[in-house]
Amino acid sequence: MNLSARYLSLPAALAVAWLATGCVSLGGTKSESSAAAPAAAAAPSGPKIGPGMNAAGEVIDVKKVESGFGQKIKGLNDWEGEITGKPAPGTKFTRLQIGMSAKQAMDIVGQPTDQGAYVTGKAWIPFYFGSDRYRYEMAYKGQGRLIFAGSSGFDSNAHLIWIIHAANDTGYR
Repeated sequence: MNLSARYLSLPAALAVAWLATGCVSLGGTKSESSAAAPAAAAAPSGPKIGPGMNAAGEVIDVKKVESGFGQKIKGLNDWEGEITGKPAPGTKFTRLQIGMSAKQAMDIVGQPTDQGAYVTGKAWIPFYFGSDRYRYEMAYKGQGRLIFAGSSGFDSNAHLIWIIHAANDTGYR
């Protein structure tokens, strides 16, 4: 076997392996899927409880909260985000909307106790110029946190994508 034949057979072998694992993992019978449907329908539709939350759906440890356990919201200008936890009494966070710019949000709730920015995994994708390459976080003592995603392109705008209500937030990252 010459060198070019060896390299041509490697992609074919990988494709066959990928297809074989996909067929096995996607398998299932009709009776299995129909038996699981009533169990899913009988599940209560209460709030999803995730890490850092108690049984009532309140955030008790902001540093352990993960995305995906809040209420999914479609906001302003087609921005999608989520709201996690229950609002603290008297908080201004209830007036916020997913998709607001950082300036709009600060006009409503005021200056944060602490703030900072970090890059996401999308920042390392070559030639990716879409949104959410970086995130900007604002922490408010006794209220919670606001997470903003950077816009697409080369501008410096950020839009609200996640509101975390936490009455016991220390206000520091």
